[in-house]
Order: sequence, then structure tokens, then C-alpha cells
Amino acid sequence: MSNSYNMKEFSSTAIITENGIYPSTISISTINTKCKENDLEMNNYDPFQNRKLEHPNSDMRSFANLLKSSLGSGILAMPAAFKNAGTIVGIVGTIILGYICTHCVYLLVKTSQDVSRVTKVPSLGYAETVEAVFATGPQPLRKVSRASRIFIDWAMAFTILGACAVYVILLVESVKQIVDFYYVDNGISTTMYCLMFLVPILLFTQIKNLKYLAPFSGFANVLLVLTFLICLYYICTDFQPIDSKPMSVDIGKLPLFIGTVIFAMEGIGVVLPVENTMAKPNHFLGCPGVLNITMSVVVLLYMIMGFLGYVRYGDEAKGSITLNLDTSEIPALTAKVFIVFAIFFTYTLQFYVPMEIVWRNTKEHVTQKYHNLAQGVIRAVFAILTVAAAATLPRLEQVIGLEGAFFYSFLGLIAPSILDVIFNWERGLGKYNWILVKDIILIVFGSFVLVAGVTQSLREIIGSK
Repeated sequence: MSNSYNMKEFSSTAIITENGIYPSTISISTINTKCKENDLEMNNYDPFQNRKLEHPNSDMRSFANLLKSSLGSGILAMPAAFKNAGTIVGIVGTIILGYICTHCVYLLVKTSQDVSRVTKVPSLGYAETVEAVFATGPQPLRKVSRASRIFIDWAMAFTILGACAVYVILLVESVKQIVDFYYVDNGISTTMYCLMFLVPILLFTQIKNLKYLAPFSGFANVLLVLTFLICLYYICTDFQPIDSKPMSVDIGKLPLFIGTVIFAMEGIGVVLPVENTMAKPNHFLGCPGVLNITMSVVVLLYMIMGFLGYVRYGDEAKGSITLNLDTSEIPALTAKVFIVFAIFFTYTLQFYVPMEIVWRNTKEHVTQKYHNLAQGVIRAVFAILTVAAAATLPRLEQVIGLEGAFFYSFLGLIAPSILDVIFNWERGLGKYNWILVKDIILIVFGSFVLVAGVTQSLREIIGSK
């Protein structure tokens, strides 16, 4: 899922997104944690002029990278999101959530650029930005700067692992539909399907060299585009009257809508790698700016897909719209096969990232001669955990809502707002402390999404068992 296709920091030397490999920002150890610059000194250092990039990306290339990272298979979950909102509420809600997500991305990038000036560092990743903000913030917070970076690192790792579990669920449900169609009453349970996928997953997740995995990214993207077009074809061939679906539904389902949209749309991790590799990074923010243009396109496409898919399938809309397609028809069957391969390759690419984060934070505790063995064991354990989670959790749309509410609300909404407050605490919070007020509202909203979304998702999951 899109977002799901977030920042992939995989060592102190490079960063990967599903669209390619980006040069690393810098090692976190280079951040001067004792830095205490005034505003004049901060403004004298221009991080953009100090970035040394062999192949900087143009604005158009950066737009394409950010768009592809945001337009993953999460767009196929939008009809299920609208099922928990209604037509009008879904449209308005998607626009509002799109604006909030975009603003929080803006906060993260702006804070990262500003703290780069303070620390005199050309560019920073998400975890590095968190450490630098704490290290140069109010005195009581400086002693926990390293701990905050480690916390964000692990939060990012488990967020992506959660997305991997969602992918396994989609894999299993897609293959199960195909097999059940051709072999009725086959007696194969969901757990058995998960065990079947465990073998190839264990094999592919043992690949430690990125160059053997990266080529599958482009192939997965092509399959996702073809799947998206086939889904649009089916939506438009038997389109229902717009007024046949309610404009709004029970407000108690709204947290599920919010969680699903945030999961599908949120790409909080990928924005800094994209911005860090731009030839003109000052074009990333602002109006129109690469960020605003990209997110406007993303919100529009997600809104259209959600609206049309919900009007077509209504309350029958599943966690991925491909699951609603009639398997007896060749185009629909093709879409289901495409999504299986696309999601499997996306899983292997996504899995690479949290493993590098985990290994970066654990290798110092392992003797050098056991490094290869330890990496293999860690990869196998976490792969098994994602498959076990998929076998335990029942329905795709419920898990997507849970993942979005629990992980992406924190990394995408709460954390950027907290960083903005900490960074500006001693530098000025604006007239009438408007920065503080605005960020508190965002933190409260993110906390509401987290608590209400998780509660409602768990209630749905427990109720469906």
C-alpha cells in the first residue's frame, strides 16, 4: 500500500524506496549534538548548497518518484474506506485528510531543513531529523535524543512489517479466490495458504543484496498499473446510480475510514529521501511545489477510485477491489494474478527495509563471526511473524484500518507535529502561539485517530471471528 511504500533507510550508506535507491543522507553520528546556534548562524548555512549528489533528480523526476510511492496498491482499498463513510462524507473526508497529511509531511520536511541549518548537516532522514531536533531542542530533551532516534527507527521498522502482514493477507485472499473457483470444496484453510506462502517468503527474504531485489520494483509497478486499469474497466461497465448509495453512514465507522485512508495515502517516510536527492530542493515545498502538486493528484485519484468503487460495489467492497472482481472472467482473473505477483515482489522489497533497520540497531550486540548467521535468523523470525499475523487476523480491510490507525497516525500525524513544537519551542511559536495551538490540534486529532481507530478495528476483528 502506498504509503506503505514509505521511507526505506537501509544502512548508513544508502536509502531505498520501492522506486529505486537513493544516496544516504549522512551517518547520524555526524550530527553535532552540542550545537547551539542562534538564528543568524543558522541562516548563514545553506544545506542545499552543501549537498554532493552524483545524480540529482529534477523536479519532474522527484514528482514521479513521490507519486509512484504514494500510488501503490492502497488505492485499491479506497472503495472499502468509502464503505465506512458514504459518498459525500467520503469525498469531503478524503480531501480533508489529504490536506492534513500533506501539512504534516510539510512540517517534517520543513523541520528537517531547518534543523539541518542548525546542525550544519546537508541532509537528514526521518530518524536523524528526530535525533537532531531533540539534540538541539530544550535542554531536558537533549539527553533522550539518541533514544528518540532509536524509537523512531523501530517504529518505522514495525510499521513496514505491519504492511508486510497486510500484503500476506492480500496474497492469501487472492490466491484462495482463484483456487476456490477452479477447485470447489478443496478443504484448504487460510492457515494452510499462509504456510504455503511461508516457504517462498522465507527464501526470498534471505536475499541480503539489494541489487537482486530492486529490479522487481519496476515489474511490480507495471502490474499494479495494469490491475488498476482492469478494475476501472469493471467499475465503469456496470456502474450503479450515484444516489443508490448513502451519502453518509454510521459515525461509529468513521475511524475505520480515517485509518484506511491514512494507510493508503500516507507516505511520510519517502518524502525526505526524495527531497534529499533533488537538484533544486527548494522547489519541494511552497506553492505550487512538488509536494503540493503530487498530493493534489494523489488525493484526486484516491477520491475518484473510492467514490466510483463504492458506488459500484457498495457494502460488498472488500479490502482490495480486485477481490470483488468475478474470477470467471479472464480480465478479472488476470487482475487477480497480477496483484498476486505485484504484492509478492513488493513484500520482498518492503521486507528488506525493516531488516536493515533492525540489523543496524542490533549488530553491535552480535560477535562479528556470527553476523551472517544472526542476520539469517532475524530475517526468518520476522518473516514468520508477518505470516503468523496474517494467519491470525481475519479480514483485509480491518487490518488495513488497524495498521493505518496505529502506526501511520503516529509517524504521519503525531510525530511531525511534536517535532515542529520542539524545534520552535525556544525559537518562537508565532503570534498568539499559533504554531503551538495548531500543532496541539494535530496531535489531538492524531491521538483520536490512533485510539478510536485501533479500538474500532479491534472491535470489528473480534466481532468477525
